[in-house]
Amino acid sequence: MTALHDATIWITGASSGIGEALALDAGRRGARLVLSARREAELERVRAACADPSKVALLPLDLMDFDAADAAARAERCFGPIDVLVNNAGKSQRSLLVDTSMDVYRQLMELDYFAPVALTRALVPSMRARKTGHVVMISSIAGRIGAPLRTGYSAAKHALAGFTEAARAELWRDGLRFTTVFPGYVQTGISANALSGDGSLFGAWQGSERNYQKQQVNY
Repeated sequence: MTALHDATIWITGASSGIGEALALDAGRRGARLVLSARREAELERVRAACADPSKVALLPLDLMDFDAADAAARAERCFGPIDVLVNNAGKSQRSLLVDTSMDVYRQLMELDYFAPVALTRALVPSMRARKTGHVVMISSIAGRIGAPLRTGYSAAKHALAGFTEAARAELWRDGLRFTTVFPGYVQTGISANALSGDGSLFGAWQGSERNYQKQQVNY
């Protein structure tokens, strides 16, 4: 396991859900954090909740419209080289294949696959030069088993798993580590923020996510 104390960790999608939880836990373990998401106000809230806000830098980022090399350079200016990249940002889907536009499929691939690949490629040269580094891909159980209403999401997450396995096989001799995480049901707002077939937000809370919705009222 990669030691977190004094490590510099860059987490995308850090304004809520899994990304927020990872930031809070890593902060308690003594890590320096670079937190990215679109919502700067929510990133500020997460930073304030961390054990030591002085060790948390914010890098607002829209992964649908960004320059990976520039983002990586800005991230490394915060606390130095990135030791751990956690590619957590993403979006799910709640629509049948026959009701889903190709634009939605492209959006899902762009955010859930191409964006983490781009960030990984931007950081790998620095990690190889230092002979150390850890890339974590937050996938989904849908990245292992396809499920109804998630054809595009499952495809992107399967692609992410394949990329990560191949990258691990290529770069382990250079001291780099790659981990793919396949969460099941978690208390986040993933379904409410999922894309419908026409590109609009699904907007409904499902299953255990309703508990998460109740918690958000207190924020």
